Amino acid sequence: MINRERTAIPAQELVFTALMTALVFAATYLPHIPIPLGYAHLGDAVIFLLALLAPRRSTLFAACIGSALADLLGGFALWIVPTLVIKFVMAEIVCRIGRKEDAIAPRVRVVVSLLFSSLWMAAAYTLAGAVLYASLPAALASTPGLLMEGIVNALLALLLLPMLRGRFPTF
Repeated sequence: MINRERTAIPAQELVFTALMTALVFAATYLPHIPIPLGYAHLGDAVIFLLALLAPRRSTLFAACIGSALADLLGGFALWIVPTLVIKFVMAEIVCRIGRKEDAIAPRVRVVVSLLFSSLWMAAAYTLAGAVLYASLPAALASTPGLLMEGIVNALLALLLLPMLRGRFPTF
């Protein structure tokens, strides 16, 4: 017999997760900046902030589904599966490194987590592009734009982080 109270997601968490998914979608879909094989956007800044401040389950869902919906509605349906995997790992990197309690200064840890996550995103999308389009040179053409996207999103997240600390719910 299933204990429904243990498996049910609280309404507050469900609403928060839905709102954060919509925010990731909007920040990914609206500022469409074309680059080879795709587009750059500000959605990763939202993912970074969620990964540092919001509950992990909400963060992972919003990162994956919000980004995949932007691909679907933006005409990049071919990228949905790679996006699901890439955004999950991006958020997980920031959750695991950026939130870790250890001897390293918190700011350094956050910067390192954003750097690793951005590098993962650029490398993974480059590899996915090489596979999807059967062309490594075409995929490599997108790498500078992806790296710039990662840097811009990381900087934006770092600028907004102090203003948002302590303002996210815990479930």
